[in-house]
Amino acid sequence: MTKLICQRILLKLSGEALMSDVGGSIDADIVQRLATEIKELCDCGVQVGLVIGGGNILRGAEKASQGLDRVTGDQMGMLATVINALAMQDAIEHLGQPVRVMSALKINQVCEDYIRRRAVRHLEKGRVVIFAAGTGNPFFTTDSAASLRAIEINAQLMIKATKVKGVYSADPEKVKDATFYPRLSYDEALDQRLNVMDTTALVLCKENNMPMRVMNIFEQGAIMRLMTGEDIGSLIQ
Repeated sequence: MTKLICQRILLKLSGEALMSDVGGSIDADIVQRLATEIKELCDCGVQVGLVIGGGNILRGAEKASQGLDRVTGDQMGMLATVINALAMQDAIEHLGQPVRVMSALKINQVCEDYIRRRAVRHLEKGRVVIFAAGTGNPFFTTDSAASLRAIEINAQLMIKATKVKGVYSADPEKVKDATFYPRLSYDEALDQRLNVMDTTALVLCKENNMPMRVMNIFEQGAIMRLMTGEDIGSLIQ
């Protein structure tokens, strides 16, 4: 049996990770590939919690800057995360992997209400749990929701999935000589404003000793290699 570095993880995906390069809010091929990787993790005994952003559909803060009430915009953004969660649930289920969507907003004709003890029980039974609708509150990002859920379910590691190798001193797609950080502390990430996650999310992880791994989700098989001990991406703790 494969030896794993941790048994329970929280994976944070941005909504943009579900988009194709040619446009469209949800690319079925990308969703299927991600679902396949999650299924492989489950087959090896990893308990997987998942938070997906909604930026591929709508960003509440952007709508607020265009004149929409901020609370209304954020509520619309929460609903966008539910759409992404349902798409991912369908893809994972088609692979034969049990999965549940739990929403911080009450939409129990579509998915379960989020109840911490029930979420933990789902994980213990080998089901993937997708946490939708952020924290259920405006003014909080899905990064903050991911940190909160990781702490609540006692995850051993939170994985922030990005489009680059890990944490850099600047955007490596814009600054060619940006410095890569394989290891750093939460204090360093906060002090240098490295834009790994929003400040609330980083502080939550720091205060609750939640280690975070930042890595490229588009590198196929990378999460599985990480779970089996390979040093991938950047570790913040």
